[in-house]
Amino acid sequence: MTRTKALAWAGGASYPLMVGLLVGGMTRASGTVHGVGALLAASLLAGVVRRRPLPALAMALLGSTAVVVGMPSSAHDSLAASYQGEFLSYLAVDLILGFIVATCTRRASVVAVAVSFLVQLLVTGGFAHGDNLTVNGVIALLAMSAACIAGLLRRERREHAVALRTQEVAEAVTAERLRIARELHDMVAHSIGIIAIQAGVGSRVIETQPAEAREALRTIEATSRETLSGLRRTLVSLRRAERGASASEKSSPLAPAPGPADIERLAAATTDAGVRVDVRRSGNERPLPADIDLSAYRIVQEALTNVVRHAGTGHCRVAIDYGDEELTVEVVDDGRGTTGSGSGHGFGIIGMRERVGLLGGRFSAGPRPEGGFRVAARLPLPAPVGVPVEAR
Repeated sequence: MTRTKALAWAGGASYPLMVGLLVGGMTRASGTVHGVGALLAASLLAGVVRRRPLPALAMALLGSTAVVVGMPSSAHDSLAASYQGEFLSYLAVDLILGFIVATCTRRASVVAVAVSFLVQLLVTGGFAHGDNLTVNGVIALLAMSAACIAGLLRRERREHAVALRTQEVAEAVTAERLRIARELHDMVAHSIGIIAIQAGVGSRVIETQPAEAREALRTIEATSRETLSGLRRTLVSLRRAERGASASEKSSPLAPAPGPADIERLAAATTDAGVRVDVRRSGNERPLPADIDLSAYRIVQEALTNVVRHAGTGHCRVAIDYGDEELTVEVVDDGRGTTGSGSGHGFGIIGMRERVGLLGGRFSAGPRPEGGFRVAARLPLPAPVGVPVEAR
């Protein structure tokens, strides 16, 4: 980095020397040769332009003006050579001007354009006669306009890219917040529901049925520990994303995320809360991607939470079908159902629908014609890898 900076300023320092050699050493050269020389000398300012564009523009403007003024009289007498020399001399100025329009503030760009056009018009006009003044001014204006338009297009493209990146970051943050909200809701709501029911049972039978009260307390303890473990896993995962996470936090082991294999344990906890759960599995059971595993578990968990809280029944059924192309999860009860889509009870149905939507699946939830409530989710499965395809 230091070497590049030193080379940039060395090039800027050698630019006046090169301009002096052009002015004093090519007295017999044509205007075209002078213009090419000025354009090549301006390439020494490339490093300065990136770091200090406005001083670089001032240096290029002074150098190009010195080359144009220092052209021999024979070059100015030739109309074609004069046009070519003046245009090439100021071409580097126009290129730097386009860079300023693309990167600097609008106020600085306006001032730079105005000063550059005024200097070019005065200098080129000083060597023109009659109609040549109009032609020189039009040529200078067109060249400058082309450079400024290119700079504006570059600026708009960069601003558009920044806006897109900002929008993507905002959408990613929103999606992550929703994911965390779903995780916390699905994790805590089920456990708190069971704890509330068991606490109520325990308080009612603590004097008459001590054994049943002790069982309720054991269920509350086990459910609380499981919930705390899940909260710790979620919070540590969030802290791992922070740059300042310590090595001890990164190396701490975490329990694996729950999946369909843990539904029996979930069903047992729900049974302890007073709702017997019948779990049925079908199809070819196999390991699934982690996001599908977790989503299936959370859908069943939230559906069972709603059964415990709102169904008013003592029995429900969970069906899991491992199909070739999708995983089907269904929770059905024979309770009192609901009057709507179920969203009135909170964010449970909304969270389940969002989970399924993120995986590109299909979700339905609503009362059954024969009574009760049904929640069904179809989660597409990735194509198996390494399966040979028969040639046709």
